[in-house]
Amino acid sequence: MKRILIIEDDLSLANGIALALKDSEFTFVQAQDLHFAWQEIENTTFDLIILDINLPDGNGLDFLKELRRHSAVPVIILTANDLETDVVTGLELGADDYITKPFSLMILRARVGARLRSAAPSVEDTILINGFQFSFAKMEFFKNGISIELSKTEQKLLRILLENRGHTLTRAQLVDGIWTDGAVYVDENALSVTVKRLRDKLEDTPSSPVYIKTVYGIGYTWAVV
Repeated sequence: MKRILIIEDDLSLANGIALALKDSEFTFVQAQDLHFAWQEIENTTFDLIILDINLPDGNGLDFLKELRRHSAVPVIILTANDLETDVVTGLELGADDYITKPFSLMILRARVGARLRSAAPSVEDTILINGFQFSFAKMEFFKNGISIELSKTEQKLLRILLENRGHTLTRAQLVDGIWTDGAVYVDENALSVTVKRLRDKLEDTPSSPVYIKTVYGIGYTWAVV
């Protein structure tokens, strides 16, 4: 199920967008201001954000700039601002697409579909990234050519982070993904311990991690470097 956040103060337009994109594989959250949008982002992981620029409590471009400090979630800007400078600014700040009003709902559907497909998480068994080589099928892991031993729990955490790299995962999502059987109570400290052990094995300076970043108050992310 793909979760889409629509940040648009025009309620009728937001409802129209949700209706136009209605699909059994989509769920929608609507936010009419940035304050509510941030609350939703802190509690939920979204697969796509549709963002207006002119909002009652701030500018969507400022929101995008702050969002990109800790998230690579695809963002489609949807706005009446059609000046070339506005488009360029939006794209330079990290927007994945820019659609000006008025717009075709058919085109919006196509672009949303394209962004979701291009952002689909990697599920390959061997991942080469930042000097690392991770082969989950063979359970072989290397840092700069040197073998690293990872426990099964550390492997699960690493794979989830890599398949969602650039996206922030909440602590609850990670706990559910790592300890999936639900048969044994998992102490809330177990995730913190596993993250620390994985950082100790992968990071040059575990106390100042480059890859496994803490997003305070939310969870963790594998940073896109």
